Amino acid sequence: MKNFLRPAAFLLAISLIVGLAQEASPEGRPKSFGVPDLESDDPRDFGRGHRADYPTWSVGRETPNDVFTFARLRYPSYSDRRFRGGRWNTDYPDSDLNMSYRLQQMTSLQVNPNGVVCDIEQEQIRHYPFLYMVEVGHIDLSDEQAKTLRDYLLNGGFLMVDDFWGIDAWDNFHIALKQIFPDRDFVELEIDHDIFHCVFDLKVKPQIAHISYKESILRGITWEFDKPGSETVHYRGIYDDKKRLCMVICWNTDTGEGWEQEGADPWYFKEFSERYAYPIGINIIMHALTH
Repeated sequence: MKNFLRPAAFLLAISLIVGLAQEASPEGRPKSFGVPDLESDDPRDFGRGHRADYPTWSVGRETPNDVFTFARLRYPSYSDRRFRGGRWNTDYPDSDLNMSYRLQQMTSLQVNPNGVVCDIEQEQIRHYPFLYMVEVGHIDLSDEQAKTLRDYLLNGGFLMVDDFWGIDAWDNFHIALKQIFPDRDFVELEIDHDIFHCVFDLKVKPQIAHISYKESILRGITWEFDKPGSETVHYRGIYDDKKRLCMVICWNTDTGEGWEQEGADPWYFKEFSERYAYPIGINIIMHALTH
């Protein structure tokens, strides 16, 4: 499996072009698209046709291959039959499209306007230095898939795990984590870690609530109270042999919801999308690409 390079263009992305608050006018907010078409089994086709009326852009002709592509990981889970397409597609494609748009808008990264969905196969994931995976509380990996992810991560890849709540979800995910890394333990990432400061300087570990909990949020409850053990947000990491952070686990928070729902409610945009979801997302991606 290839080792991933961090091109010089990625290093320039630390310099922000404009402030998020300036650029986040209602006219500039990405739109929402609803449930994607799941008929195609080809991950390259998943979500295509959802860019109508959505901001798009072209990448520089000088370095067309030096482009960041947001890549979502498709994985098997115990409860896929109860969810159209599986839990892996939660918030898709809106969150991925919006995150790509804000990366292009907010940094000097060249960003592919069309993200991809990858299965856990070496030939697919080896092209992307950053992978995003959500709703892992029912994940069900084969030993071969666990090895594929282990090889990917130890050869320079990076995985962001997001949007799962409560003790039961953590316990189920931890089984898969030990499949991937039987001889490695996670560490708690404290507020002084680079992922909280490398681009945006965050003062707290963000807990990003689902927009459907608005009434509870207004009473100060930002966790999913119907899932025991979800009160406290955790950011946990796995390091490789070179002390490089290769996985960030965002437990008891829903970063992708902040990306997906940024245009749904001005209050939610201000309180969660602008204040936390995009800053922590951009920080994590920039840390992954520059370390």
